[in-house]
Formats: sequence, structure tokens, C-alpha cells
Amino acid sequence: MKAVILAGGMQSTINDSYEGIPKPMAEIGEKPILWHIMKYLDAYGISEFIICGGYKVNMLKDYFRDYYIYASDITVDLENNTVTCHRKQTEDWKVTVVDTGLDTSVAKRILQVENHIGDEDFLVLTGDTVSNIDVNKLLAYHKEHGKTLTLAVAKPTGRSEMLPIDEDGAYLDAASAALPKNQAWTELGMRVFTKEIFRYLKEDYELEEPLYRRLAEDGSFISYFHDGFWLAMETRRDKVNLERMWAKGEAPWKIFS
Repeated sequence: MKAVILAGGMQSTINDSYEGIPKPMAEIGEKPILWHIMKYLDAYGISEFIICGGYKVNMLKDYFRDYYIYASDITVDLENNTVTCHRKQTEDWKVTVVDTGLDTSVAKRILQVENHIGDEDFLVLTGDTVSNIDVNKLLAYHKEHGKTLTLAVAKPTGRSEMLPIDEDGAYLDAASAALPKNQAWTELGMRVFTKEIFRYLKEDYELEEPLYRRLAEDGSFISYFHDGFWLAMETRRDKVNLERMWAKGEAPWKIFS
């Protein structure tokens, strides 16, 4: 299965030192949060990635083009213009970086990478969120129910937008405020799609409310409930919290070596 990672938003504004870079390149423990997401997926056997870039997309291209050098010790012979790598380290990844534009909607970004996905089901993730979701269970749940979209949802933080989802995971045509408090859920930033989703997107549906409602009407939507850790790095406070977890060796998403 391939994973599409949305990395095309505006620049990071987490703190001054990160001005001028794509948000997914903001670092946790001297590694971009994008790297953390990819390493987490790799632990579940997912090694093919399609990165939907936009703002300063060349930074993403340069990072993966030079990844082998970044991850290794090197000797540079300036006179002979040669580079020798020592303690060679790399990943068994295939990474496609696509410039999907600056002010492009999420739906249109996904449409632009359709030819890179193939005929299999695929994951779509936001490029600024880490979690300890069990990806194998999510994919098994998706296969079991056979819906066009399986949406991973989690308990909200203070900034999260509520989704009108009932206890069975169905999307409701009702205001989320009317739901009982214990049924309040929000998007985790991870979705599993079948190729059927492109038919909907080509009808000019956007992700979130319009698309979810249409899929629900067609019986093609279901939610997967995650009650563990998740955090989107949206503010400086989020970054500090994630850095602290990583530094203490207590990062819930660190299931990789």
C-alpha cells in the first residue's frame, strides 16, 4: 500500500527559527516531523510514499534527493570534487515528490497524484501529525467493511473541529453539538481510500464535510476509532511537547529503531 502525505500548505510559523520552511519540515529531535511519520509507517511495512508538496516544494525534493548524504558521515575532497560516505545509512523507501501548487485544495492535490497511486487502496495523511494508531488494525478494519473511505478519528484537543459521527462510525446529517459528549470525535489526519474516491473527487467534491456527507449518503463512509495518543504540531507549544517526549524517550509514536 502507498501512503500519500499532504505537505503542500503554507510555511511553518511555529517559531522564528522555522520561518521559511514547509510545515512538515519543522523538526522533532533534529528530524522533520515528516520523517517521523514516514518512519512510523515503515514500521508497518509501508515504504512507498507520495509527497504532495506546494510551499517551497524544492526543499522537500532536496531533502530526499540528498537523504543518503544527510544520514551518513561523509568526507568531501574539495580538490577532486568527490564525496565519500562512511557509516552509510539510508531507508528502503520509494519517495515521489509532486508539486501540487501553493493554494490547492486537498482534494485537488490528491487528484494530481492519481497516476502515481495505481489500482490499490491507499492512505492519505496530513504532514504534521504523529500518533500511535495501530495501522494494521486500521487497514484490516477498512478491508473488513469495504467502504470507499475509512476515516481515522480520535478524541479532540481544544482546537479540533468536531465531526457528527455516531457510535457505529457513521457520518450523520446533524450538528455535532447535538451529539452526547462521549461521542465527540475529530479527524486524526489519516484516511484510507479505495480508488473509487477519484470518481467523487472528479465531481468537484472537497474533502471533509461535503465529501463525507456524499459518501455517507451512498453508504461508502465509515470511521475507525482511535482512543490512544495523537498530536498535530500546530503551535509552538505542540512542538515543545513533542520535543520533550522525544528527548525523554517517551514518544508514543517511536516504535522504530
